[in-house]
Amino acid sequence: MSVRHALLALLSEGPKYGLQLRQEFEARTGEVWPLNVGQVYTTVQRLERDGLVESDDGEAPGPQKTYQITDKGSAELTAWLTTPPADSAPPRDELLIKVLVAVRLPGVDVGSIVQAHRRQLIQTMSGYARLKENAAEDDFELLLVVDAELFRLEASVRWLDVAEARIRDLPPATATAAAPVRRTARSAG
Repeated sequence: MSVRHALLALLSEGPKYGLQLRQEFEARTGEVWPLNVGQVYTTVQRLERDGLVESDDGEAPGPQKTYQITDKGSAELTAWLTTPPADSAPPRDELLIKVLVAVRLPGVDVGSIVQAHRRQLIQTMSGYARLKENAAEDDFELLLVVDAELFRLEASVRWLDVAEARIRDLPPATATAAAPVRRTARSAG
């Protein structure tokens, strides 16, 4: 997620100070992604360095330094909003890597690994489903976040189903044939 661009979006509504940016970011993302106030200030300083925002340099009354988006920042925000995410290369998915590695390890019950991950994913889905049931109907941001997570988790469960079927169809020798030879201190001699 681009915190940088989310902060630009918030600043496009008008000037804000750092703590206000953090609070509004969390509210807009359904309070699912907590944001450290230090990260806000570091990001805003970089945005200022890059000419995307400007500050009042503490000239306003009170202790809060406010930031506002520049024309360059507005153009950057528009470009980000209208550019599809780069999904050309598969992401480094830890679950995928675990299954790929486990398939080639001798003596590993890949089926039990797949089942353990499936149980965890379904348990997590149940938690999100309860969160969705208890959410206020007008909590639009939270409901969108929960829907996205439910679809993502469901896709992972479906992938595990396909992976398990493919693994079951592997000839027994295939899983261990590509495994590297383990050398012990005695055999490395």
